[in-house]
Amino acid sequence: MVFSSPIFLFLFLPIVLAGYFVTRGRLRNLWLLGMSLVFYGWGEPRFIVIMLASIAANFGFGLWLDRIRGRPGAKAVLAVAIALNLGLLVLYKYAAFLAGNASAALALIGAGPVQIPAFVLPLGISFYTFHALSYVVDVSRRAADGQRDPAAMGLYIVFFPQLIAGPIIRYHYIADQLVHRVVTREGFAQGVERFVIGLGKKMLIANTVAVPADAIFALPTAELTPGLAWLGIVCYTLQIYFDFSGYSDMAIGLARLFGFRFPENFNYPYIARSMTEFWRRWHISLSTWFRDYLYVPLGGNRHGSARTYLNLWLVFFLCGLWHGAAWTFVAWGLYHGSFLVIERLGLGRWLESLWTPARHAYTILAVMVGWVFFRAETLRQAGSFLSAMAGFASGSGLEQHVGLHLNAMVAVALAAGVLGSAPLLPRLARWRGGIATIQVRALVEAGRLAGLVFLLVASAMLMAAGTYNPFIYFRF
Repeated sequence: MVFSSPIFLFLFLPIVLAGYFVTRGRLRNLWLLGMSLVFYGWGEPRFIVIMLASIAANFGFGLWLDRIRGRPGAKAVLAVAIALNLGLLVLYKYAAFLAGNASAALALIGAGPVQIPAFVLPLGISFYTFHALSYVVDVSRRAADGQRDPAAMGLYIVFFPQLIAGPIIRYHYIADQLVHRVVTREGFAQGVERFVIGLGKKMLIANTVAVPADAIFALPTAELTPGLAWLGIVCYTLQIYFDFSGYSDMAIGLARLFGFRFPENFNYPYIARSMTEFWRRWHISLSTWFRDYLYVPLGGNRHGSARTYLNLWLVFFLCGLWHGAAWTFVAWGLYHGSFLVIERLGLGRWLESLWTPARHAYTILAVMVGWVFFRAETLRQAGSFLSAMAGFASGSGLEQHVGLHLNAMVAVALAAGVLGSAPLLPRLARWRGGIATIQVRALVEAGRLAGLVFLLVASAMLMAAGTYNPFIYFRF
């Protein structure tokens, strides 16, 4: 069940809201927990057992750590909790990848392959594992107390707005909200607005540019032309941003409907003027999670330049691997880590002396090249695609050409995506707040409301038509 589906929007969500507002106190958490499990189990009920086991184990570890923190043995308990959480993730997400690479290495010496059972990847396991790790580490660090209400603990792990694709919420950030939160009329209205904007991002932009992006990346490399390659990566660059930021907007908006406040996950990353700045703006909940729970414990930048660069590479190696068990994701992570190291070595200072548009061009070009590794199925395909972008393409342009994929709807979506990647809405909001004349403000508010209604109606029409509707981050 995805947010951009009729069954969620017109059946599941109204039922959840109705049940939430007729209950009180602890029953509200129990209701949200139960409906979150229904949401998760809608497509894969067999994995609910794994999730419940994770909740129960981490609930117990949290109480244990809360009781013994600061005493001998507390670090050992934390290490066991971390190992079990990561072990679950490795088993389901990386076992086949590790076995395949081990088999390839053994084949070099004539040994037989490594045989393991086939594991199906549970939805959202990367996200809820990081939530569980945040909980046990926060309790161990005294950043939060151990949760004594299993319903509240379960809700933190499986709350349906952020369950499948984030944002990654730190336990200490939301601990008080699990117990005390208030739904206001203003907050509810803001939640609806944020959800509708996210839905529009997803349905009107991401889904539209996904069609040519997927079609072009599916072409044999022999049929690529430079124009096709650039159209494909431009479409994918906008697709992944509006797909994922749209989902985050919907998650943040849905949380507001129930009185929760989630942190922002994107801050217009495509206006960044360096790769370092890009990572301060892109998938903020993931980048800060790696910073606080891995980079800083590794020593951060406190032990000299060489150690700092090694820590950056290690963090981005794991960041890439977190996204998927494939060498393409590893290459993508190391690629970004290398840029951050190079910018620390002096490129960053040189960039600051350049004309601002040149800095933007450098960043967006570097990001787009990185997205080729992220989107490609293999490193060989990524290399061929990059060669085509560089002008070394073998396609004739007769069977496949740009005109087959760039129609009027795609062109409008591309234009809207470029405009939507810039912080125009915050500027409009500031301008709207400065309007003194009541009549003008009323007209502006009416226009804003009309825009939201258009986004909702247009998105609902596309949902009803059953248009192409993938969610990129579900695969992670």
